Amino acid sequence: MRVLEQGRRPALDEVFGRACLPQREVLLECDGVPVIFAHSVLSSPRSGRLGAWFAGLGNRSLGSLLFRYPGFVREEIEYLRLDARHPLYPRVCAAAGAAPGFWARRSRHHLGAGSVLVTEVFLPAITTRP
Repeated sequence: MRVLEQGRRPALDEVFGRACLPQREVLLECDGVPVIFAHSVLSSPRSGRLGAWFAGLGNRSLGSLLFRYPGFVREEIEYLRLDARHPLYPRVCAAAGAAPGFWARRSRHHLGAGSVLVTEVFLPAITTRP
């Protein structure tokens, strides 16, 4: 896993409006080849315990937190064909190369009053890896 960016930025397509929120972008790799671009955003600038954990992830994956801590509740997964009209598209292309479109999924994970929206974009190399 490679952390591309972590910090506060205005939200892109998220359901949280245009607030400046804590966000994180990473590339998940298989044998050094990027296969997933992940974009995560917290629901509020002050997300308490969730915000502290999010800020302290370093090079660990967000999944190591979401799927190991029993307090998280995951909402339904949404799927989308992400193309040039989508606000994340230029960021994905900058990190992993251009393509006519990418399949993506996203879901929100709740912990108490806070939540994190995770979008995973599947890169073309994911279909060619053994």
